[in-house]
Amino acid sequence: MPSNLPSTHGADAAPARAEPQFVRVAETQREPLRFFLDGCEVGALQGDTLLTAVLMQQRRVRDSEFSGAPRAGFCLIGACQDCWMRSEDGKRLRACSTLVTEGMRVVSRFGVETGNAAVSALANGDAS
Repeated sequence: MPSNLPSTHGADAAPARAEPQFVRVAETQREPLRFFLDGCEVGALQGDTLLTAVLMQQRRVRDSEFSGAPRAGFCLIGACQDCWMRSEDGKRLRACSTLVTEGMRVVSRFGVETGNAAVSALANGDAS
């Protein structure tokens, strides 16, 4: 099924953070924290899952490693395998069940310049 979201691949790709997928309407009084998404410092709240924190910033959790299509999670309970992300050091994280932490560094797409060799290796297909 084709996606209605713009791809992040190609010269005419729309910026990933142009519009968030989620908008917070409740629990706004929790303690704020900062984390890094694709090398940029962004905000979240204590108790947010990585999936919530990322989708508060952009419309996708990651791009599929197979097709390049945007993925945003599906089941939200850890069963579908659609929300896997990577930390900047290459560790796989299930975004729907991982709590975001202060200073956490994650990537949502391959080829992101973060200054980290592990991320560059992943972008070039040199690591598993």
